Amino acid sequence: MKYKKKNILFITTIIVIYLAFLFNWLEIGIFKPKGESISESEMLSKISRKDISESVRYSVYKTMFLKDKPFDIRNVYQIELTTHNNEKFHAEIIKNTKEELSFELLPRNKISYQYEFRPFSWLLSIFSILLNFIHVLSSLVFTIYIFLAIHRESGKLNSKSLITSKQKSLFTFKDVAGNTEEKEEMTELIDFLKQPQKYETIGAAIPRGVLLEGPPGTGKTLLAKALAGEANVPFYAVSGSEFVEMYVGVGASRVRKLFKEAKLNAPCVLFIDEIDVLGGRRGGNSSGGNQEKDQTLNQLLTEMDGFTPSQGIIVIGATNRADMLDAALLRPGRFDRKILVNLPDIKSRAEILKLHAQNKKLSPDINFHQLAQQTPGMSGAQLAAVLNEASILTVRNHKDFITMTELSEALDRVLMGPAKKSIKYDLEERRMVAYHEAGHAVIGIKLKHAQKVQKITIIPRGNAGGYNLMMPEKETFFSSRKRMLAQIQSFLGGRVAEELVFDDISSGAFDDFRQATKIARLMVTKYGMSDLGVSQDSEFSDKKLIDTAIKKIIDTCYQQVQIIIKENKDLLDQIAHLLLEQETITKEEIEKLVVNTKK
Repeated sequence: MKYKKKNILFITTIIVIYLAFLFNWLEIGIFKPKGESISESEMLSKISRKDISESVRYSVYKTMFLKDKPFDIRNVYQIELTTHNNEKFHAEIIKNTKEELSFELLPRNKISYQYEFRPFSWLLSIFSILLNFIHVLSSLVFTIYIFLAIHRESGKLNSKSLITSKQKSLFTFKDVAGNTEEKEEMTELIDFLKQPQKYETIGAAIPRGVLLEGPPGTGKTLLAKALAGEANVPFYAVSGSEFVEMYVGVGASRVRKLFKEAKLNAPCVLFIDEIDVLGGRRGGNSSGGNQEKDQTLNQLLTEMDGFTPSQGIIVIGATNRADMLDAALLRPGRFDRKILVNLPDIKSRAEILKLHAQNKKLSPDINFHQLAQQTPGMSGAQLAAVLNEASILTVRNHKDFITMTELSEALDRVLMGPAKKSIKYDLEERRMVAYHEAGHAVIGIKLKHAQKVQKITIIPRGNAGGYNLMMPEKETFFSSRKRMLAQIQSFLGGRVAEELVFDDISSGAFDDFRQATKIARLMVTKYGMSDLGVSQDSEFSDKKLIDTAIKKIIDTCYQQVQIIIKENKDLLDQIAHLLLEQETITKEEIEKLVVNTKK
C-alpha cells in the first residue's frame, strides 16, 4: 500500500509538470509574428494608406496591469501585416480586454483579420500564474522525491549484508579427489581453527589468509568448503563482484559488515571467490569508479590486518589471475600462504572420475585409467561434466548402465561440442576431410616426440570438419624444443596430405596454421629457440626479424612433414579409407593398421 501511494504521487507529479509545459507552449508557442518591428502609429499609417494586403494576423502577446487601476487589465496584442510588396511588419497595440476586439481601420478598409489564438481573460492570466507556481512546486517535489529515492536505494545497498552467504559446509577432504599437496597444506589450518590457543601459547600466529591460484574448475572453492567442513566452523562464501557498486562507500561498508559478522561467529572460514575483482592493483586514475574500488580494497586491507589472531578467522581468496592483485594484499600478514592449484595429473584425473562416478550406474568394463589417459589438460569441473553428459546420453539411449560408448561420446561433446550429423559432405569433401585427419595421424605415429593418436573422426563437431584426439605418451611439466617442433609438424600434417593426394588445398587447415604459428612465435619471442638467440625482450625486437624466424621454423617443419607423408603414403591411404567406411576409428584400430602396413 505504501509503495502504491508513492507511485501515485510520482505519476501525479509527472502529469502536472507535463501540463505546465504544455500550457506554456500553448501560451507562447502558437503565434510568432514575422518581419520588421514598427511602432503602432506607423502600422496604422500603413493601414490607412492601404499599403497592406487584405489579411492581418494578431494574437495576445502579454498581459499588463495599470498602476493607477490595479483591477483594470490590459492586453498587449501583436499585429502582423504584409504589404503588397510582400514585406512583413509587426507592431504591438494595447487594447482593453473588456472591450470586443475590433480594429476600426480594418473593416473600414475591407481588410479581414485572423485571430491565431483566443485572447486571454484575466481569469486565464491568474490561472497561468497559479499553474506556473504549481510547476515550480511540482518540480521541487519531484527533485526531493528523486533525491529521497536515491538515498533510500543507497541505504539499501549499504545495509545489504552478505550474511545470507553464511552456511555450514557439508564437504570434507574426502569429497576432494586429487589435489594431494593442496590438501596437505590446508590440513594444517584445521588445527588452527579448532585449537587456536595451542598456537598462541608458543607465540605462533594463525595464518590470516590463504590465496588459492589456479585455472578455472580445479577445485579452489571445493577446497575452501572442505576446510570449513573438516574444522566444523561456519563458512562464508562471497564473490568479489558483490562488493562493487556505483555508489562510493558501498563496497567498503559491505566489507566492514561482513567482517563484523565473521568476528561474531569466529572461528570461521571466509571465502572470497574471484578476489581479483575486489583486490586488483590500484591505479592513479581518480574517477568515481576507481575511487569506490580503491576504498573497498583499502577497507579489505584494514580488516585483514586488523583482527587479532585469537579470533580464528581465515580468509581464503581464489583467483586465476594472481598477477592482477595489489601488492599490499599479497604481503605476509594478509595472505600468508599462496597455494597453486594445478590441473590434475593422470592419477588425480582417475581419482576425480571415480569420485564423480560413485552415484552413477556404470558398466563393469569401464576403465577409469584409460579414460584419464584420454583427458590430458582437463580440469576437475570438465571431468565432472563428462560423467554427467554420459549419464544424460545413457538415459537418451534408453540404457541401464553407462558404457564406454557414452563416455567416449560425452568426452567428444565436452571437448568439441555435439556432433553435427545434419551436415552432409559430398564424396569429394569426405575424402578430403578423411585424408586431412589421416595426415595428422601419420605424423603422430611416425614422429618420436609427437603426441599419439587416441581417436580420429570425420564427423563434424563445432567449427571442425573432423578431429584427432591426441595426447602425449607421458605427461611432462615443461616442453622441449623437439616436442614443440613435433607439435608444429602434427598441425601441418593435414595440409600436406591434402596437397599430396588432391594436388589442392582447403580452408580446413586454417586453425592448424594458427596453432602452429602460435607455437613458433613462442619459440622465437619467449623461449629463445631460434637463430635470434636467447632474449626475454624479443617480443619488442625488429618485427621483420621475428617474422623471418617464425617463417623459417614453419617452412622447415613443412618440408620435413612432406618427406614423412610421402614415405608413408600406404599408411595414409589405409587410415583414410577406414575413416570413410567407419567415420570414427580408435587407437587400437590404428595400431592394427600400422602392424599390417609393416608386413
